[in-house]
Amino acid sequence: MLTYNIRGENIEVTPAIREYVEKKVDKLNRYFNEDLEATTHVNLKVYNDKTTKIEITIPMNSLTLRAEERHEDMYAGIDLILDKLERQIRKHKTKVNRKHREKGNPKEFFANLPGATSTAVLEEEDEDQLEVVRTKKFDLKPMDSEEAILQMNMLGHNFFIYTDAESNSTSIVYKRRDGKYGLIEANQ
Repeated sequence: MLTYNIRGENIEVTPAIREYVEKKVDKLNRYFNEDLEATTHVNLKVYNDKTTKIEITIPMNSLTLRAEERHEDMYAGIDLILDKLERQIRKHKTKVNRKHREKGNPKEFFANLPGATSTAVLEEEDEDQLEVVRTKKFDLKPMDSEEAILQMNMLGHNFFIYTDAESNSTSIVYKRRDGKYGLIEANQ
């Protein structure tokens, strides 16, 4: 059973918006076993140009479903984000089924729906999408985050992996959609 944490930035979450979100996200319950307890985090944001950004995150024990959508119409964005989440669920279920086929029936989050079994076509599509098409190996140079951002920009990439000179741990800097930079630090 999904519970909800709905939050608005630059927008008041009215009862109508809350009801629409809950009604749409409740449709995902059909994919889960009845004993699933998860909190659905929904963040609704309105920008100055009146575009909206909808983020939905559903953290579970060994899987986190997350999607975001930007759209001029919040209700249309909610519909689109639900399509993304359903695709994620189907893709993950296909992957889990393939992985555990020989190992017996694993304890899963997902319910078996009539007519929702994975077909050979779905498996082929899934395999194509998960195929590694290029591998690169390189030595991680010790540096600070500022130098890593400069290196990333010089290479024209949107992320850069490096060894943090102070902590000696692996870190990643990346360029965000808003043009600012983010940092991911690995726990050692």
